[in-house]
Parts: sequence; structure tokens; C-alpha cells
Amino acid sequence: MQALPVLRLGRFTLRLDRPLVMGVVNVTPDSFSDGGRFFGAGQAIAHAKALVEEGADILDVGGESTRPGSLPVDETEELRRVIPVLEAVAGLGVPVSIDTSKPAVMRAALASGASMVNDVLALRSPGAIDVLRASDAGVCLMHMQGEPRTMQVAPRYDDVVGEVRAFLGARIAACAEAGIARERIVVDPGFGFGKTAEHNLALLRGLPELGTLGVPVLAGLSRKSTLGHIIGRPVGERLASSLAAALLAAERGARILRVHDVAATRDALAVLTAVQGMQPPGREGAGS
Repeated sequence: MQALPVLRLGRFTLRLDRPLVMGVVNVTPDSFSDGGRFFGAGQAIAHAKALVEEGADILDVGGESTRPGSLPVDETEELRRVIPVLEAVAGLGVPVSIDTSKPAVMRAALASGASMVNDVLALRSPGAIDVLRASDAGVCLMHMQGEPRTMQVAPRYDDVVGEVRAFLGARIAACAEAGIARERIVVDPGFGFGKTAEHNLALLRGLPELGTLGVPVLAGLSRKSTLGHIIGRPVGERLASSLAAALLAAERGARILRVHDVAATRDALAVLTAVQGMQPPGREGAGS
């Protein structure tokens, strides 16, 4: 029997025979989705523990908002926000990802127990790829046109799926050249990062094409403005549309779903996988 595909994140090995759920932990005062509800370390840690209890396969901790129009956070402040949280949640039994583009933050986060780097710049910052080369951590390479402060001003593409695929393919190749194994790499088309609603819908339809890159695809559509554009509801009223988007992404091959509502997403996936005749998602422990 052919071995099931796996994702290696530091000491963790995750099976990819079905979509995994990545729970979002924003340690920021200005996140688009939760408005700073978990900005304090204690609040963020409690939230992370709750997400694991709800069934999160991975936690994604971030200390700098990348919402449209957001301004950069300096390295010292980002470290102050995330390191206490990482140290507290690294022992919860699931891999923890650090959502950052700063090499110094990546390095400190990995030393504090993170097993993955989730980088909206796809390791293009000077020195970023070297941090991953020197570790056994996983990495998520995301596509973004422009930078957060201005990325939604007037995004344009001739072929959004083809251009995003070409970019991600080039970043996979750069990682491979640096000695980062493909089983440590995930790609993210970057829904909402320098894309209109039409671009995002085209990417959702085109996920099978991104799947031909040969590494797992992560889809982060939870509560995004594209959903608000479709249903005409504010961010706090987008649960149903987020679940619909998650299921559509999973059906089109996404192996990781980055979401705010873990329990509801797990329930929705349980129905999908029952229809498809697959087994419940499993997590292999440390060292496997």
C-alpha cells in the first residue's frame, strides 16, 4: 500500500489524507476578525487552549496584523507579544506556527517551541530562508501582491491562478535549493492579500491547479471580506459563509484550513468526510 502523504513540522508528523484545521491566535490589537479580543498574553493563551480542545490540528500565533491598510510592527514589540504565548502553548500537543515575516522573530519563535513559520512574504526577507535552512521546522509560503498597507488599492492580474501558481512554484524551488525538504513546505494562495473578490473566487475555483505543485495547499478564507462582499454581512456574522468556503476549499484539494471557528469547521468537515467515506482526521505524536 502506498504511504499516505505527510507534513513534517519539527518533531511533529501530520498525515494529510484529509484536511487539517489550523486555529488562528491573533495577539494583536487590530486584527480584522477579532478586534484585539486576545491581545493580552493570558487571553491569547486561554484562546489557544480552547482551540486545541475544539480539535485544532495546528495553532497559528501572530503578533502583527496583516489586514489591508495595517502598518508594520517593530521587531521588539512583535517579540514581546508572541514569545510568552509561544512558550505557554508549545506543550499543548499540537504543532504551533509563528505568523511572521521577520527572520529574528522566526528564530526566536522556533527557539521558544514553534514548529512552523507562516510567512506572508514567502521567505523573501533577507535571512529568512537561512532560518528555515538551519531548522527542521515547516514553512507556509504565501502569495501577496504588494504589501499590507496598500495591497488592496488596485490589485491587477492577467491570469491570477497562473501568476500565483508560478510565484509559489518559484518559492518552492528556492526552498529546495536551500535544502528545505518538500515535506516541510505548504503553499497559500493568499486570499485577500492583493486580490479583489473576483480574484479570490478564481483562486478558490483554481485550487486543484495549485495542488499540482506537489505540496499541501493551505486555504485561509475564514471571515474574509470576499465573503462579506457575497453575503453583505459584517465580519462577526460570517460563520456560515466561512464554513461554506472551507468545505469548497477542502473539496478542491486544500489540505490545511486556517480558521477562526475550529469546532464549527471540524463539524462541517465531519459531514464532508462522511459523505466521501474517509476516516476522521488523525494526528501522530511527537517523534513519529
